[in-house]
Amino acid sequence: MSPADSPHVLLGRIRFLNECIECLRSAAPLPESLCFVARQVCYKICKDSAGCGSGSGGGSTPGGSGGGGSVGRSTVSVWESPGQAAQGKRLCRFTLEPRKGTCIRTTGEEYCNSQGLWVKMNKEQLEEHRSGLDVEEGWILVCKHTEGGDRLVPVESADTISRQQQLFGCDHKPCTRWEQVVDGDFALHLGSKPRVADCDEAAVQKLRYVPPTWTFECDEDLVHYYYDHIGKEDENLGSVKQCVMSIDVSSCSEDPSGGASCLTDGDTDTYWESDGMQGQHWIRLHMKKGTVVKKLILMVDSTDDNYMPRRVTVFGGEGDGLRKLSDVTIDENLIGEVCVLEDMTSHLPVIEIRIEECRDDGIDVRIRGLKIKSSCERDLGLNADMFQSANLVRYPRLEGTPPDVLYRRALVIQRFISLLDSLLPHLVPAWDYSLGTFNQIKHVKQFLLLSKRRSALITQCLKDSETMKPSFMPRLYINRRLAMEHRDNPSLDPTYKNTVFSQVYEGLKPSDKYEKTLDYRWPARYDQWWECKFIAEGIIDQGGGFRDSLADMSEELCPSSSECPVPLPFFTRTSNQGTGEARDCYVPNPSCREFHKYEWIGQLMGAALRGKDFLVLALPGLVWKQLIGEEVSWNKDFPSVDSVLVKLLEAMENMDKETFEFKFGQELPYTTILSDGRVVELIPGGASTVVKYEDRKEFIQLVQKARLEESREQITAMQAGLVKVVPQAVLDLLTWQELEKKVCGDPEITVEALKRLTRYEDLEQTDLRVQYLWEALTNFTNEDRSRFLRFVTGRSRLPAPIYIFPDKQGSETTDALPQSSTCSSTLYLPNYPSAKVCEEKLRYAAYNCVAIDTDMSPWEERPSFLTAAACEICRRRGGRRCSVFAQILSHSGCLTPDEQMGDGGFHRALMLAPVDEGTLLNLCLLFCLRIQASSVGNITTN
Repeated sequence: MSPADSPHVLLGRIRFLNECIECLRSAAPLPESLCFVARQVCYKICKDSAGCGSGSGGGSTPGGSGGGGSVGRSTVSVWESPGQAAQGKRLCRFTLEPRKGTCIRTTGEEYCNSQGLWVKMNKEQLEEHRSGLDVEEGWILVCKHTEGGDRLVPVESADTISRQQQLFGCDHKPCTRWEQVVDGDFALHLGSKPRVADCDEAAVQKLRYVPPTWTFECDEDLVHYYYDHIGKEDENLGSVKQCVMSIDVSSCSEDPSGGASCLTDGDTDTYWESDGMQGQHWIRLHMKKGTVVKKLILMVDSTDDNYMPRRVTVFGGEGDGLRKLSDVTIDENLIGEVCVLEDMTSHLPVIEIRIEECRDDGIDVRIRGLKIKSSCERDLGLNADMFQSANLVRYPRLEGTPPDVLYRRALVIQRFISLLDSLLPHLVPAWDYSLGTFNQIKHVKQFLLLSKRRSALITQCLKDSETMKPSFMPRLYINRRLAMEHRDNPSLDPTYKNTVFSQVYEGLKPSDKYEKTLDYRWPARYDQWWECKFIAEGIIDQGGGFRDSLADMSEELCPSSSECPVPLPFFTRTSNQGTGEARDCYVPNPSCREFHKYEWIGQLMGAALRGKDFLVLALPGLVWKQLIGEEVSWNKDFPSVDSVLVKLLEAMENMDKETFEFKFGQELPYTTILSDGRVVELIPGGASTVVKYEDRKEFIQLVQKARLEESREQITAMQAGLVKVVPQAVLDLLTWQELEKKVCGDPEITVEALKRLTRYEDLEQTDLRVQYLWEALTNFTNEDRSRFLRFVTGRSRLPAPIYIFPDKQGSETTDALPQSSTCSSTLYLPNYPSAKVCEEKLRYAAYNCVAIDTDMSPWEERPSFLTAAACEICRRRGGRRCSVFAQILSHSGCLTPDEQMGDGGFHRALMLAPVDEGTLLNLCLLFCLRIQASSVGNITTN
């Protein structure tokens, strides 16, 4: 009985969930109900139909040893332990030959490794088949991972027993599954409780065992380790051809290269194309007998434009009785895989994929491939072999624990996640409810990584809270030259009005009382929030300028370089600069009281979470945790802010009186220094009160409280803005690491990840210039690759698509700088003579491109340009010249084509020799003549 069908079961499971969470947090043994293992389970041998049909006769067995003898005879190998099977059949203790029509009794204790799923038999059960055995227990192989061979199946499934209990009463058959035991023990019942089968005490105690040094953090590490392993396993998908007998399609393109065979050829460069009316396209899969689909994946490509499917439904069943199984909306910018069906529990003879809508109301459709993970690769559950110590190097807290202990602990966590999944829809409110979320979820956020229902809930909450896209796109005029000047010396203007952040903030304010402010809750496909016009830069913003403005704002809020000053007052650097795991991070400035702007920052973070763009903020986990409501602790979280202070207070707490007097004497007052450098009193009159040795623990607690809460008001304002855009339910279902990645993108930019996101146009992947590109990027640091990514796409973190074209100037160009178009995320790659030259040019372009100059001619805005030129003359800052000055020199003919270095997406920052004012004025005059010449068309200026 599911919780949705019975309120008393639902309430009982919530009570039980509370108890489990308390046990996990205190590292206490989990309740016996969660660890229940039946003392007896009956199995029968299921013959392999393929083996019987072949007439080989011999006795292929579940245990892995042939029995020999007459046709139809089956034997079962018994092993001393599951691990011995890998060492060879000769280590098998003995074999059992069940009598025809009988079953094999085993305990409920299971063990899964690389050979398959095992169950244990005790001495009494073994003697039913062979008397006089001098063994206490044995293990038999129930099912192998691969298809083929006999296997053991339970005589009565859990579903059968459940139906019988509903028909004949709860006492008809005792409860043998842990879920039934939990419901029986914790749900309220009218009359007697359901009868529970005898349990295997030894197996239960194995599952309840907690190592002496085990902590809640160990459980979290185990969850992360298991999650990482599952992610790798899911990439190993079975072949469609092994699961499907035949494929029917609605229609095919007249082009033979667009046929249905392209769905299964494994080549994403080919595709099936269907012609016809919108909504009349489908793919019908006739599944092989016994196949149960775990994942059904479509390969799509956003470069197919309006051929790309936008909404897909999947139906399954038999004959004409197909029922709807899923309804999936596909991201319009996706290049790669999208799962349209998962976790089926029974065989579906026919699965039909219907393409309901295409992007931009397209009529025809293209699908680039199908992938299926099915029961042809039996998913037998957790594999004990994954917990070998060699695999745990990234998890030092787990390394000293025996693999079998980790395996059984992971089994119990799996059960806990299954229980949590059954309750999630009831614990997390929908968007239109104001009730708070189940408070205990915040304690087990990291466990949600293994949830199978969480992703669908998040998607539904975001969809339910969407609003219509704005009726108009705001147009912002931004002067990045003034912003660069402010960034060089922020102390000249404490109001920071010239920063890109302030220009965007002011530009988005409603111009009158009828204009609405942006709510940032529009659909994810609305991927440009405003249009940018960069003054004195030639740009037509189709997304690249907008992304550039976000990147500029990110750099102003949290500069990536520790050497430059912070242009804005909202965040301040932590004390860990240059050292520790969380070096170069920022925390909200405790002195800054502009809470309305913190709220706007929170809204931008929410918009980044809902969309595809990023607001890169280098914040420690302490801040991210508070934004989503996770608990923070001093020892676990504050080292990312000030590791020296954490160690100092720890040493102070443990030092003796003599050492304390020697180190501090009468010089330690009740004060502490906050992240912004201010000294605050911990008690009234604290500056004049000396800390005594006997009071040092109280002092430590006061310091910890003051520092943990120093930015509370600022974080609360950011959180208020965030929940205006993202439902609280979504934040409750995300871990702080996931929130950071969704807002800021992936900080780790590997060459392999870039390759997966790259498409080639008019170039082959084997082209020499492409190989030089990847060799150059391999030699880049992570920071270099981030700069390169921004040069091409306007984003500094992944994911971001990249399109590579040959250089515009032709294949003969070997020494020019690369060009890019950030609006289309395109790189125009010259034909460099070597990887070394390619590396030098790419690195120079990535670090020296600060303006956009080739979408249109900036000289069309003559007044703006001349004003900027006049400002440059007045500025006269020695050898440093802004991009406007470089443009004067370039367009006046004073630079050679090689020196002009146009790049198709940015203008290079040029370092030129000092030029006196008279020369600069002459250059401006020359520039004006060039403008006149371009207007008249018959004047040549040398």
